[in-house]
Amino acid sequence: MNFDFQWFINLFPIVLPSLKLTIEISLVSLLFTLLLSIVISIVRYYKVWGISQLFGVYITFFRATPLVAQLFILYFGLPCVIPALKSMTAFQATVVALTLNTASFMAETLRAALESVEVGQLEACYSMSMTKYQTMIRVVLPQAFVVALPSLGNQFIGIIKGSALGFTVGLADIMAKAKMEAALTLRFFEAYLCVTLIYLVIVIFVEKIQRLLEKRIQKFC
Repeated sequence: MNFDFQWFINLFPIVLPSLKLTIEISLVSLLFTLLLSIVISIVRYYKVWGISQLFGVYITFFRATPLVAQLFILYFGLPCVIPALKSMTAFQATVVALTLNTASFMAETLRAALESVEVGQLEACYSMSMTKYQTMIRVVLPQAFVVALPSLGNQFIGIIKGSALGFTVGLADIMAKAKMEAALTLRFFEAYLCVTLIYLVIVIFVEKIQRLLEKRIQKFC
């Protein structure tokens, strides 16, 4: 079967409306990932006994297992064990899976960034009667985010690409829409190429923003 360029071009206006869902999943997942990662990194930075070890187990599990398996367990498996989760939507399951998976990587990135801040700065803060909370929020975290920004940007890109797995649990994102259109004509190559180009443009746009932020921040460092 030859490549149908006209069908390929006509697919874009059909698929692009579903891009809104992909962006929503990515942004919501990023927000929750950041919040969870900050909590985990601070707990592991201060080595809070018990909780730090528990987060260590969580990090090992989610870093060592595939995202698609985690998503299937959340959406298909857990509701069988916990009936209250039967009301969980595909959108919610995808966000939770992306959050838990990405946070296991991002938390370690942030922890390493926190540890890169000189101990002398902490001692100076404590000598000024600042609490651990004030020191962390006002001094340590801002510097850690500057150090971790390149890695955080890459992990956000990972979230965007990972959102494509949402179609496996019934989400009507751009991947699902393209696959449905391809199933009608068996033009799967054209469909997947269309989706690939859309994701490529999104990722390039995010990378541009990331580099712009890095340049802006470097001016104040």
